[in-house]
Amino acid sequence: MKPFQGVDYYLCDDLLTIEERSVRDTVRRWIDNQYMPKVEEYFEQGYFDSDLIPQLAELGLLGIKIQGYDCPGMSNVDYGLACQELERGDSGLRSFVSVQNSLVMYPIYAFGTEEQKARWLPAMAKGEKVGCFGLTEYDIGSDPGNLKTRATKKGGDYIIHGSKMWITNGEIADVAVIWAQTEETIRGFLVEKGTPGFEAFDIARKYSHRASVTSGLMLDEVRIPTENLLPGTEGLKSALLCLNEARFGIAWGAVGAAMACYEVALDYAKSRIQFEVPIASFQLVQRTLVKMLAEITKA
Repeated sequence: MKPFQGVDYYLCDDLLTIEERSVRDTVRRWIDNQYMPKVEEYFEQGYFDSDLIPQLAELGLLGIKIQGYDCPGMSNVDYGLACQELERGDSGLRSFVSVQNSLVMYPIYAFGTEEQKARWLPAMAKGEKVGCFGLTEYDIGSDPGNLKTRATKKGGDYIIHGSKMWITNGEIADVAVIWAQTEETIRGFLVEKGTPGFEAFDIARKYSHRASVTSGLMLDEVRIPTENLLPGTEGLKSALLCLNEARFGIAWGAVGAAMACYEVALDYAKSRIQFEVPIASFQLVQRTLVKMLAEITKA
């Protein structure tokens, strides 16, 4: 496979710093050399390779924007460029990184205690621990204001009961950020793998995000200490702040996916022969390619 050259007809690279281009190029080479040769196998098998996690950590892509706690502490642009290249490889790969960064490490960093940060963030930055984000439920989908999962205070503990659906990283997560309705408001809780009553199960036969772990979570009267509450979470706005963090990387990732589609379409148009000429020589095909390129350039 030839190295990816990028799609940059407006010379946007000139707006990037040397450091930002270095981050982008490092991730680009890793995708081309380490990930792309295996991505078809991952898709066919519906398989996420956990051996990739320490490699992502070595690239500095876990906890990428967090300052301190052994995290890289890079910029928003660095994070965006990394997500662009990751999703050029596969949406599921970018999803893993987005969840680890924006939906697990971010809420611990933004809403957690110093003890929670010190315990989880360095290990997650090294790829030693994986997290997931439990907000979506089977019946409510995009309406998190109507959460059915409940957290009831009993003595020095919380009892959590409910279920979550479409949870990236669920089965491989060491800890889940679970959002539940308390008597007062929606709060975030850290629920560790192995806690009695807490189970994750695979969502099988997916067509999309096949190279990614997608799970359901069951919480059957799960008892956790009050120390596992993320004390800074106050209402739905806290969960939505996490989603805003994630959407930043998702938007950049969509550009990377579009670049990959354009590159494959262009290569095919050049190699597919009809009437003794490549189909790239036909104006209708050229128009389609130009439209793709225009949308990428606008993005």
